[in-house]
Amino acid sequence: MEGKMFCFQCQEACRNTGCTFAGMCGKKAETANLMDEIIRQLKQIALTRNVDRELGRFIVKSLFMTITNANFDNAVLQKQLDEAVKLAGENPQQLPAGVLACDNEDIRSLRELLTYGLKGIAAYTEHAAVLGKEDDAIYAFCFKALQTAATEEDPGKLLAVILEAGEIAVKTMALLDQANTDTFGNPQVTTVRTGVGNRPGILISGHDLLDLKELLEQTKDAGIDIYTHCEMLPAHSYPELKKYPHLYGNYGNAWHQQNREFASFHGPILMTTNCITPVQDAYKNRIFTTGAAGYPGVPHIADREAGKQKDFSALIELAKSCPSPEKLEDGTITGGFAHAQVFALADKVVEAVKTGAIKRFVVMAGCDGRQKERQYYSDVAENLPKDTVILTAGCAKYRYNKLVTDDIGGIPRVLDAGQCNDCYSLAVIALKLKEIFGAKDINDLPISFDISWYEQKAVAVLLALLHLGFKNIRLGPTLPAFLSPNVAKILVETFDIKGITDPQSDINAMMAGK
Repeated sequence: MEGKMFCFQCQEACRNTGCTFAGMCGKKAETANLMDEIIRQLKQIALTRNVDRELGRFIVKSLFMTITNANFDNAVLQKQLDEAVKLAGENPQQLPAGVLACDNEDIRSLRELLTYGLKGIAAYTEHAAVLGKEDDAIYAFCFKALQTAATEEDPGKLLAVILEAGEIAVKTMALLDQANTDTFGNPQVTTVRTGVGNRPGILISGHDLLDLKELLEQTKDAGIDIYTHCEMLPAHSYPELKKYPHLYGNYGNAWHQQNREFASFHGPILMTTNCITPVQDAYKNRIFTTGAAGYPGVPHIADREAGKQKDFSALIELAKSCPSPEKLEDGTITGGFAHAQVFALADKVVEAVKTGAIKRFVVMAGCDGRQKERQYYSDVAENLPKDTVILTAGCAKYRYNKLVTDDIGGIPRVLDAGQCNDCYSLAVIALKLKEIFGAKDINDLPISFDISWYEQKAVAVLLALLHLGFKNIRLGPTLPAFLSPNVAKILVETFDIKGITDPQSDINAMMAGK
């Protein structure tokens, strides 16, 4: 029926079942159906073509465009679809389109779990490729995963490839970590301002650090300050980015508050990746997209040509005519606790654990979202015992990074590793502690996981944690709608994944190692 859709790939799925007329994210049925058709064509490419780097790059960029809150521009999606149809060849295998094309609930659940994990892998692969780091094994897996999601009906074989996706997710995040640190240096502990200056500003959101680097370079003599938003906050900790004095500070909070925060910023806004929400009149004349992001009627900054930078002159000229940002708050946030920096503090951390000053680490990483139920994460953070340390990454941190500001013997109680992909750092830190303490099992360490999820990159992170052997992970605010009861049961019984309950009960259980 015209005007209908079905999507349950994000945590906001209507009634935790699925969106059928319009997405809770704001996408229309036509947009959702275009994305379904893109996925179908990508599966047909994987079934009819041999993998190579050029095709692999096309597939990961296409997958990235279908992530929640990335691209709402039907014209751009149609262009990507037309190219995918050409690449699929003249006689592709005629696969059905759409999630509900698979009647078997459990097979559908496993196929979609694989597909959404693959979307997260694709996003991180694209970020690394932009910085010149590629791995043909990742592209090969993308083909394998698409082939499996298209045709496999054996639950055991599907589950095996899903677990392999966890392994590839680790490989991909490690590659991106290397790309980021080779390009921008190892993150350093950095205090970031949350107030505003008196000069015009440009606000940059999303995840693409190279976009920020080029924007900083093009504005260094323009009399303009650059502010980060949401997942760009960790940029302040990289030496090659923090050296620019006009990288002024961080403005605002998590992605879902952008309607209010973008309106009060007054200057141009650049969305570099996913996390854009439906654009409001208050700022529609000063927002731009680039990369995988897109929105109808919003100017899009074209991809960089080989050997050149993107052209941000339109933002720069607009900024010169805009007033300075309106102040939202006036404080500081400390970040930069990626694995290299934490390893530098290892002796102090180990001593604190041995003396009992630190009783437990609680990993509270992942995504933030709109629902009032997410207050749970603020309540957990505020009420954790004072001898616990929170390890975080991703925009989930905005629920508590301004609430928990004390330390344990000079070790901050919130150690922020960075963006969602920097959950890799948290896993590396945990594995290092396992080595230091000589633990036989990673789950014997005093570490608990209380993860919040929203979109498909979080699915990739979860699969990565499962591959690394972590168990007893709390996942909220709801378990994914795309998990059928039987598939959810498999994850619960095999990996001890569990939903959240109430803050105090979960705190008590985590402190008891449960």
